[in-house]
Amino acid sequence: MAPQDQRYASTYIFGAVCPQQGKGAALVLPHCNTEAMGLHLAEIATMVSRGRHAVLLLDQAARHLSAALTVPSNITLLPLPAKCPELKVMANVWQFMRDNWLSNRVFAT
Repeated sequence: MAPQDQRYASTYIFGAVCPQQGKGAALVLPHCNTEAMGLHLAEIATMVSRGRHAVLLLDQAARHLSAALTVPSNITLLPLPAKCPELKVMANVWQFMRDNWLSNRVFAT
């Protein structure tokens, strides 16, 4: 039987990785919306080396492509085609995290 805690609150993990550079950027936020995505992009922008440019592959979620989203000048968003789960490389990272650290856990804080 898996641990249960009825006093829960949800949070959202935003994450991006660059395997070539061995860098990553992540935030744990209380909401999953355009404002949160903007915070995540700002965090990613700080991890991009001076003189370099990041291209983020992402799905077509509204928060990823909103006209209200402020995209830092050192980042380009590249939306993936719809219904192409094999192109969502971060899905493998999220599944690994769920399998090893995030599922059936009760955290103290």
